[in-house]
Amino acid sequence: MMPWNDLRAGDCCGRLEAVSDGYYCESCDFFVHKECGESSELIEHTSHVGHTLRLHSSVYATNCHLCGMSIKSQCYRCETCFLFNLDLYCARCPPPNVVYLPKTHHHKLTLVKAWIDFDCDANCGKVGDRFPYVCPVCDLTFHVDCVWHPSEVKHPLEVNHSYHSKHPLKLFIGQLPDYSDGKCRLCERKIDDRLFYHCSSCNFSLDMRCVLHPPPKSLLDVKTHEHTLTLLPRLLSFACNACGLNGDRSPYMCVQCDFMIHQDCLGLPRLININRHDHRISRTSVLGVVDSVCGVCRKKVDWTCGGYTCHKCPGYVVHSKCATRLDVWNGKELEGLPEEIEDTEPYVVINDTTIQHFSHKEHYLRLNATCILREENKRCNICTHPISLHSFYGCMDCAFILHKNCAEFLKSRWHVLHNERLTLAPSNASYIVCDACGIIFNGFMYHHEDKKLDVRCGSVSEPFLHPSHPHPLYYVSLDRVNEICNGCNENASPVLKCVEEDCVFVLGFECATLPQVVKHRVDDHPLSLCYGEKATGEYWCDICETKTVPETWFYTCKDRQASLHPKCVLGDFSGLMPGSTINVSSMSYEVVLNSSVTRPICSWCKSHCMSPIILRMLETSETYACSIDCVAQLSDI
Repeated sequence: MMPWNDLRAGDCCGRLEAVSDGYYCESCDFFVHKECGESSELIEHTSHVGHTLRLHSSVYATNCHLCGMSIKSQCYRCETCFLFNLDLYCARCPPPNVVYLPKTHHHKLTLVKAWIDFDCDANCGKVGDRFPYVCPVCDLTFHVDCVWHPSEVKHPLEVNHSYHSKHPLKLFIGQLPDYSDGKCRLCERKIDDRLFYHCSSCNFSLDMRCVLHPPPKSLLDVKTHEHTLTLLPRLLSFACNACGLNGDRSPYMCVQCDFMIHQDCLGLPRLININRHDHRISRTSVLGVVDSVCGVCRKKVDWTCGGYTCHKCPGYVVHSKCATRLDVWNGKELEGLPEEIEDTEPYVVINDTTIQHFSHKEHYLRLNATCILREENKRCNICTHPISLHSFYGCMDCAFILHKNCAEFLKSRWHVLHNERLTLAPSNASYIVCDACGIIFNGFMYHHEDKKLDVRCGSVSEPFLHPSHPHPLYYVSLDRVNEICNGCNENASPVLKCVEEDCVFVLGFECATLPQVVKHRVDDHPLSLCYGEKATGEYWCDICETKTVPETWFYTCKDRQASLHPKCVLGDFSGLMPGSTINVSSMSYEVVLNSSVTRPICSWCKSHCMSPIILRMLETSETYACSIDCVAQLSDI
């Protein structure tokens, strides 16, 4: 990122600063205030006393627990309780403990540093569930951002701009005029309605980026086109020769070649890696592959336009826009860099039945393909699930054991949920929450920095074939929004989707990675996953003794006389290795099998523990937790 001065709100904290210098990434159009960009990794903050806050990327939509504003890109998060998020601005400039604002209220207002549900007396219409300002005299409560407004930068009321010489542009604050399309005339970005410049006579609007840093009137970039390109700063419908998509304003054009291109297609990289393909893909001006489908969005590609292709895989093509999405590409241009050949093979073959696995180099592992294991409680050291009826590799000298499938997981791989290569490694904490399915686990993981997936989710690849559906599934979502999973009929994100026309089948990662066959004490025979069925009668779960919904997935026995909730069969702790210890807040728990004749009673919900794996508090003999909710409550006591 380069040093930069900008008038717009920062992409770091979303605020307009009185000092507008900072850092800018031109390829991503990402502006960071200087103070935000130089934020410390760890801080102690008066709003959350007793716990250290760590700087995190904000992957999911969340709000600052202090001011209530939406967090843009990064925030400080408490890693002890996982429930407190602080945006970068409040970390640097927290609202004062006491404010006196006579225009708002005639008494002093005090900041309450606790989460309170309240109705804001400013009548703003927003839900109150954050730190509020209160007037103890009048018993009034206000949102922080309804009464406290930090000073922001002052901008000139009028500017003369080179791309609109007819009239000066006036500063607008607030909503765009109804007749405006809401976009900047030059760059087509949606205008921040808090601050922009506009000419009412010509219906000409510019955002703050283009006021301060307008695009050049002409340019020569041989990587884009061999001739000089000229900007046409007007509303104009055109088809971009670089990406094939339509545009409606301000393209760069080569009159000699009848070539038009979006401004944001000018800097397209020449050679990149994407998380949907194992090989590098390169930019080409004409794809030339008829009836091809994009490897990211799975939609048809116009073969006469530019895009990305793989030289090793004929027919593999990707739209320019899809290949350079932030969730697909890591932003690294690889042109001129030698290709690194990574050793991804997880084991060395010794002979037809013997291997040396990278996770257990001290001994050889021997294949057992008969699927017969006398010890029912043996579990795979990679996924922590029972060996059960699967082929496995067992150590010839110790108790180390792996499913055959788990032994074949690559040491590193690309994954659709992250734009950097993930590495297979043992978990580095007492437990980890999978970023894909939300299950807690302590076996091996696929990880890169903050992205951590359990091996079942981490091994998902495209096309994903599932026996519940006749078509392959893909991860095509640009935004991680909740969708209804066909397996559990509940909201899920991220999801795998069918891309066939008129097919709306969706699977969340938790349902997509459910084991097809499991053993449970409720039946002597293995239980099979059933993908729902239409029925008129009532179905009951024999474990929790409540009704099941037959249209959703359930486990059933050999004679199909049972319909068992997947959560009842697996429990909340199926990803934890029995015998291990996990730490929750200041409490330590042993992961134990619920295999005794008499099921223990949960110390919180007071019901018999039904799950096959439960937690027992260390240094006690009778304190058990049967679920995540129960252990959270016990740890807060």
